[in-house]
Amino acid sequence: MAAQTLFDKIWDAHVVADLGSGMALLAIDRHIMHDLGGGRGLKQLRESGRKVRNPEMVFATPDHAVSSEPGRTSETTELSSGYMKLLREETTHHGIQLFDLGQPGQGIVHVIGPEMGISLPGSTVVCGDSHTCTHGALGAMAWGIGSSELLHVLATQTLPQTKPKRMRVTFTGRLPEGVQSKDIMLYLIGHLGAAAGAGAAVEFAGPTIRNLSMEARLSLCNLSIEMGARFGMIAPDDTTLEYLAGREFAPKGALWDQAVASWRALPSDEGSVFDREESVDISAIAPQITWGTSPQDVVGVDGAIPDPAAADGASRRFEMETALRYMGLEPLKPIAGTPIDRVFIGSCTNSRIEDLRQAAAIARGRRVDARVTAWVVPGSYNVMKAAEAEGLDTVFRSAGFEWREPGCAQCAAANGEVVAPGERIVSTSNRNFVGRQGPGARTHLASPALAAAAAIAGSITDPRRLA
Repeated sequence: MAAQTLFDKIWDAHVVADLGSGMALLAIDRHIMHDLGGGRGLKQLRESGRKVRNPEMVFATPDHAVSSEPGRTSETTELSSGYMKLLREETTHHGIQLFDLGQPGQGIVHVIGPEMGISLPGSTVVCGDSHTCTHGALGAMAWGIGSSELLHVLATQTLPQTKPKRMRVTFTGRLPEGVQSKDIMLYLIGHLGAAAGAGAAVEFAGPTIRNLSMEARLSLCNLSIEMGARFGMIAPDDTTLEYLAGREFAPKGALWDQAVASWRALPSDEGSVFDREESVDISAIAPQITWGTSPQDVVGVDGAIPDPAAADGASRRFEMETALRYMGLEPLKPIAGTPIDRVFIGSCTNSRIEDLRQAAAIARGRRVDARVTAWVVPGSYNVMKAAEAEGLDTVFRSAGFEWREPGCAQCAAANGEVVAPGERIVSTSNRNFVGRQGPGARTHLASPALAAAAAIAGSITDPRRLA
């Protein structure tokens, strides 16, 4: 047989029917639903007279619409009340497991899937959210779906897809001190552009990747969509297996042994061909921070705000000028020292226990600047409890951070937790689009360590100075 990529192997194993013209009907192994679209989709299916084809393969949790306010309930806001009522009613009717508020398993869909062992190597995973590519860090083929696709999956446990091109990015170099996987991906997007992986299945490989923890890999794959990719993937290895062993929904006993044997055959074969190859040396990069309104508008924290006059072409110059105007920044000035109003540590990008440990290491024994409002929002109930068991919540509270309840919170501000117009926030989330965190909000994307350092300093600052 010809050498195959990781993506090709998973694709071929899930083809139910060849539909022609590069399109196939694929079997779906896991479907994870959240509160914004889950209940509504299930209700539409029920009202059409159809049933969920495989309810045991579907999981649901509230994350987008729920408040992150300490002590919150589904009734904390009118918005969450309506979404939660519908989600509870419909998951009960269809026999779907719901990880409800205050229960182990509740949290952001892209945090709970891996941590519960719902997402597995070699599986197909879908969710009505663009950052479903996160699960690809486990060696899964995972992607976001729309509302009509959601109904198709519920009714048939299949989905028609057009096979994308394959791209591989090989990272080399030793990870510099104070640099995290979030920095690697922001650097890559800035280096190649926000459309570099347009519609592709991107595999991340190389010695740098192999030395990353599982949680760091999840953060990295989460940002695949921000370089235009449809899928972001990392081949499973011993790190993956150690992470998954004993997880609630992972195979057990003899089934585990069988699964491991098949997972070890998933990595791309030697000699497999990709449509595009890129190699990036990260050995000399600094912690990264965005300055504009796209993840590709990024610079090292020790660098200067770019000058649009040096842009490659009139179109890019106009984009940069518009972004700087919106962000209230001046070209050629150092990015470090820019005063901030808020810090948000959370989201499906950086809200896992490792992220919180990194931020707590900066916060320990220090105080948040009096002018800054700083939030820490764990990505799941399990993360929250693990952090509290380690005393991380005490570290954050003692430093002046607010310790919140699990959910998406300020990432997309879908629950009403918005940043005020004109306020500048350093956020560990994944998007800095205009208005993403609230109308007129000015968002700088960064790692948990840099975000924590900014909260302490009251301005964008190099976390290596506080390590």
